Amino acid sequence: MTDPFIDAVAMENDPDGCFPGDRGVLDPDIRRVLVRLLQRRFLSAEHHEDWRILMDNQQVIESRMHDLFVRLIVDTDRGVAYKQQVRSDELDVPILLTDRAYSRVDTLVLVYLRTVHQREATAGEQDARVDVEEVTDTVMTYFTQDDTDVAGRQRAILRSLERLRGDGVVDEESEGRFRINPLIEIVVSAEKLREVNDWLAAQNMAKGDHQ
Repeated sequence: MTDPFIDAVAMENDPDGCFPGDRGVLDPDIRRVLVRLLQRRFLSAEHHEDWRILMDNQQVIESRMHDLFVRLIVDTDRGVAYKQQVRSDELDVPILLTDRAYSRVDTLVLVYLRTVHQREATAGEQDARVDVEEVTDTVMTYFTQDDTDVAGRQRAILRSLERLRGDGVVDEESEGRFRINPLIEIVVSAEKLREVNDWLAAQNMAKGDHQ
């Protein structure tokens, strides 16, 4: 029976490969950026070397992602790149991307961050920053009266901030102090912000009716 696996090739006999048996054609730096785009929700221009490689090799990186039925979106104005799963009614497309949806708490934190970012941008500020206490105190007011576990809510908000930091939505500049990245405008569009704010306003009216 024929061995279905490719025999390993010693590096000295395959000097151009990144690893034994390597049949890839991209330079290692380009491969790393491609993998990071697939791993993460976003790639920011603030990661200067990765962004430079993306800009210099955007066409070939897009081609590799398209081979996987994944679309690459590059927003040079905001300095952010992200991916979208291609979906089609005419074509059988296997689903590769299984990014988790943001939870209810994540959404509430995102809405507050987007509100602060929009307020600072309107005031002409280039960067928007928040303290963890500010985020916690404000988002706590978004919960309904049925949410009586105060400590649990506070922990959930802190976990949400940590997830959003991992996603690149915020950067922790010092302990408990975060800078909001421009990609918040992509994560929470102006339309979505209005929708959630309308919902929060309705929630607050309901609170008032029950008092």
